[in-house]
Amino acid sequence: MTPEYLEQLGNSLDEVFFVIGLAILSIEAIKGLFSKSFRWRGFADMFASISTQIPFLVIEIFILSFAYLGFIVLAETYITWTFQINIWTVALAVLVADFIYYWEHRFAHQVRVFWTQHAVHHSSRFMNISVAVRFGPLESVLSILFHLPMLFLGFPPALVFFGIIAVQAYQVWIHTELIGNLGPLDGIMNTPSNHRVHHGCDEKYIDMNYGGILIIWDRMFGTFQPEEEKPRYGLKRDYDSVHPISVWFSEIPGFVDDVRNAKSFGEAWMYIFGKPGWAPKSRE
Repeated sequence: MTPEYLEQLGNSLDEVFFVIGLAILSIEAIKGLFSKSFRWRGFADMFASISTQIPFLVIEIFILSFAYLGFIVLAETYITWTFQINIWTVALAVLVADFIYYWEHRFAHQVRVFWTQHAVHHSSRFMNISVAVRFGPLESVLSILFHLPMLFLGFPPALVFFGIIAVQAYQVWIHTELIGNLGPLDGIMNTPSNHRVHHGCDEKYIDMNYGGILIIWDRMFGTFQPEEEKPRYGLKRDYDSVHPISVWFSEIPGFVDDVRNAKSFGEAWMYIFGKPGWAPKSRE
């Protein structure tokens, strides 16, 4: 198995989940036409979600191209231990990438500067397939940083990036309300039911179910929450815009204002690297 074949396999995987997502989206759109609660705002929200791909792809293509070259240089210059590419190392790469994704995802929720990007994904008041492609412009930066250690574990760059692609591609189909509970599968895999919880802004659902493909990481690290009542989707704060530009940069104005108005270096540090919502005690 060659890096070129692995790249082709990654593209095929992307295409398969794209077709699945497109089929679900078509059903959701038809259903939305007959739903009074959906109608104009729902379709405007879908458009806003899809529009985030404009800045995301422009920046991601640039970042990932340089990151891939950088990974190759690092691997060829400093790493002498490397796995062969075969069916077993491909499966292992996906498993390790999924484990890393859990922590990357959790980190994005807990560190405000990264939340400014990931919050875009959570800003919709709806749950449908279009939300699967709703990304902040710089989300891929955190992914590259977190997956870098895979190189030093012996995974060649082609395996690292295949793992990233596989975990992301899988998550397309779980952004929907069309699929209900899936029984025992909900206890092992990240399913639509589990992921609806993750997008909920109800107190019991916030910061739960970070998994990408497997939900067992959440069970292991205490962040699992089954779906009980239907979640209220979106950000905890009152944000309900469907304007594309507002969606792209929804967290940036508040972030910049807080850092600029910080009274000390310590406050500025916490506004940047503290948990989203952090404020000095005197202002809470």
